[in-house]
Amino acid sequence: MKVAVIGSGGREHTLVWKISQSPMVTKIYALPGNGGISDIAECIPIGSEDISGIISFCKESKIDLVMIGPEVPLSKGLAETLREQGVPTVGPDSKCARLESSKVWAKEFMIKHGIPTAGYKTVTDKNSLMRAVDEFGLPIVIKMDGLCAGKGVFICKDMEEVESAVENIYGIATGGKVVVEEFLEGNEASYMIFTDGQSYIPLVTSRDHKKIFDGDKGPNTGGMGAVSPAPLDVGMDEKIKTSVIKPLLKALKNEKMHYNGVIYAGLMICPGDDIRVLEFNARFGDPETQVILTRMESDIMDILVPLGSISKLPSNYTIKWNDGVSCCVVIAQKGYPNDYEKGVHIPNLKNIKTDKNEFIFHAGTIKKKGEYYTNGGRVLGVTAVGTTLNEARKKAYSLVEKIAWSSSYYRKDIGLWR
Repeated sequence: MKVAVIGSGGREHTLVWKISQSPMVTKIYALPGNGGISDIAECIPIGSEDISGIISFCKESKIDLVMIGPEVPLSKGLAETLREQGVPTVGPDSKCARLESSKVWAKEFMIKHGIPTAGYKTVTDKNSLMRAVDEFGLPIVIKMDGLCAGKGVFICKDMEEVESAVENIYGIATGGKVVVEEFLEGNEASYMIFTDGQSYIPLVTSRDHKKIFDGDKGPNTGGMGAVSPAPLDVGMDEKIKTSVIKPLLKALKNEKMHYNGVIYAGLMICPGDDIRVLEFNARFGDPETQVILTRMESDIMDILVPLGSISKLPSNYTIKWNDGVSCCVVIAQKGYPNDYEKGVHIPNLKNIKTDKNEFIFHAGTIKKKGEYYTNGGRVLGVTAVGTTLNEARKKAYSLVEKIAWSSSYYRKDIGLWR
């Protein structure tokens, strides 16, 4: 089979790596890919948002299966357009992708169908936003409505942070809708499933670190590291299925929304095991994909092929996982998530040796004449699997220290929960 993976981040490198292990696959293309992906797949210089370019390439190259990684092409209708052109594709249509592409729509959907989530108000200007803050009190969560690459959520502990968020939001999206949401306390977890809209196959749990600085401080990012499994109480997996996943699938069916692909539920486990949905994403998480797929022993194509070609999951299929713990530490370019320099040489990267439980997934790199250079804010996802969290952390950080360059930055506390 010839497979095309759409995207250029660490999630897509991990997907290409996992897909390449399947005996079903003879050729992998990445559109556009990155420096690390180019080592195991053919990178095609077509952007992930170039819908017409992707369609033309997939038809001309007779691609047997497309796996869409990022959220933006999903929101723009890439999945349904590929399927209309007869190209088997894993990814929800733009209607279903509204679970992620519109915070307002997703909140209304959850409330309508009894899916547990935080209380909220939708506002359209600064004055109504400030009134909502007064109503909920501090701390408060403020979310931009659309896609913001993980940077459109502001957790404000005081009025100074509220004012900073307001300045950021209305500087970017003047007049746009904004969600003001009550602040929830508890333990976060990421829960993902493959689904055809009727049945589903769960993945193992994970937890990411969204804040840029140690101690969960500073602005939100796309994710600075992750661990799998998430540190949850025994029995919580079944509670999540009962209170979130099954009601979600029932709601999609009732709304006649034919979902195809991966659903990511960002959850808060509040005191008393009260589960609330913080957000839904219409695709694999990043960097959660790195810690999940490195624990997956089954052939991922066993799921992707039937899901893409006939939009139906294999019945009674159970993924085989290893019993280890995985840890991913993201190395970023200093300045991220704000302004940062591109084109910085990563001198040690090409000489790093890894064992079978160590992985270096590229997120924002480019390769020139055998050397790797930065090409994004989040540059690498250094991942390791161990028998314990402590072992996985030690292995991951040992690799990070060998790779880090003068203008790199990474958190030192990935996997250490407060």
